[in-house]
Amino acid sequence: WYKLGKAQLENGQVVEAIDSYLKANDATDYAEVIEAAEREEMYDDLVKYLLMARKSAKDQLIDTELVYAYAKTEALGAMEEFVSGTNTANVQQVGDRLYEERAFKAAKILYQSIHNNSKLASTHVQLGEYTQAVDAAKKANNSLTWKEVNLACVQAKQFRCAEIAGMYIIRHPDHLEELIAQYEKGGHFDELMALLDSGLSS
Repeated sequence: WYKLGKAQLENGQVVEAIDSYLKANDATDYAEVIEAAEREEMYDDLVKYLLMARKSAKDQLIDTELVYAYAKTEALGAMEEFVSGTNTANVQQVGDRLYEERAFKAAKILYQSIHNNSKLASTHVQLGEYTQAVDAAKKANNSLTWKEVNLACVQAKQFRCAEIAGMYIIRHPDHLEELIAQYEKGGHFDELMALLDSGLSS
């Protein structure tokens, strides 16, 4: 079965090759299988193969690609369960890859699992989850994240969330001009005045 699988893989018959490798219970060619399956977008078959492969071959690539394949098949429950268990996956790398591909729901689960609150705040922003973005920004507590959340909230006219983020920004005078410009650009003068009043009185 192994020889057949190898021949099929070389012939571009990815699904058939994976089936043969599974029957052989042989993960020797995992790097080639991953490359071919991703090229052909055969993620369902790749999940089955990688679950078999990780029993015998220990490599970060296998676990990392399994997380990615779960996301690509929208098996987000299985992905979440996998990353919360024992694994060697580079979760940050997969999260960033999914974020770039605009697969924000999957990226959010991964950033939550590794407590990357800056990226989590960005992901909430992309999903229009402004209250959660503010919560993540509080945990991240850096001015870049607060600026991103404030900007997104102002653009979405979510002024309560924008004000919370803005309160953190106006503590740093070097970011104040930029903040004021964002509100003025959108013509949100009343909201800007309210924010500055709150900031001055706190």
